[in-house]
Amino acid sequence: MASASQLRNRINRQGNDVRRILVTGASGDVGRKTLLHLLKTRPASDLVALVRDSSKAEDLAALGVELRQGDYFDRASLLHAFAGVEKLMMTSTHAFTDRKTAQGNVIRAAVDAGVEHLVSMSIARKKNSTFSMKEITEEDLFTEQMLMSSGLTYTLAYHPPFLDVLAFYIGANACETGVRVPAGSGKFAAATRDDLAAAHAAILSGDGHENKSYTLTGDPSVSFSDIAEILSNIHGKEVPHTTLSDEAYFELKRADGVPDFVVEFACKWVQGMNAGEWEDQTGDLEALIGRRAKTAPEFFRDDFPLSAKR
Repeated sequence: MASASQLRNRINRQGNDVRRILVTGASGDVGRKTLLHLLKTRPASDLVALVRDSSKAEDLAALGVELRQGDYFDRASLLHAFAGVEKLMMTSTHAFTDRKTAQGNVIRAAVDAGVEHLVSMSIARKKNSTFSMKEITEEDLFTEQMLMSSGLTYTLAYHPPFLDVLAFYIGANACETGVRVPAGSGKFAAATRDDLAAAHAAILSGDGHENKSYTLTGDPSVSFSDIAEILSNIHGKEVPHTTLSDEAYFELKRADGVPDFVVEFACKWVQGMNAGEWEDQTGDLEALIGRRAKTAPEFFRDDFPLSAKR
């Protein structure tokens, strides 16, 4: 197998443009959507999709995006895949894996392959907050610190809760059963993954984002009580907001067949939302995508409960 430097030299000798954009996790929701937004402004020949299984990204290949196979836990595969790449979007690997090793491998391979600019995504943290999420906060901080000390040009994109994952927390049948979650009145500025992906694409395809961070937030912020009111207005009937103990919420999710470790993770997200951890609004998302992001009322009118099936 040729080294990354040999591949770069080979590409240069062939006269091909090496200033390409690679998006990792391209068979996942955020990665795929980022590439689809990039295709609106860049030719497919500029784009590379990193996947573990090429069969899961055949739709991207059909659009002309080059597929390269690689695994976060296989540094050699990453080094080979990153050859000839100028900008790289590192989509966060999911919780319940060794995220420090996985994302550290991506950063080291990007340095060794000669990548110039790496864009990373983390969960937003409120200033001076002590709120911490198992499997998320410590790993995000590790990744950010490693990236900023790597010598790479970087951009950090901080995410709020996803609007299109709220169905998991409140239940896909919330219109019938009510919004049933642990108690709390905090608000959160959730956004859709599609809008967040559009922001990623704007960073990757634009200039002036070097060594900057953006906190991407929706507008307006809403509480779970607000969501019940939104659903009530949409459907013309009262959708109650029912507060549960953490134990009762656990039992509700267990009854749906959700494993305990996932319920614990979901409960922590709900606690953060109820505490106002993601209530702040920055305007960064709208500034990057050049339009208003989808609001909670629009999402629940157009996409709920379809999002529960994704």
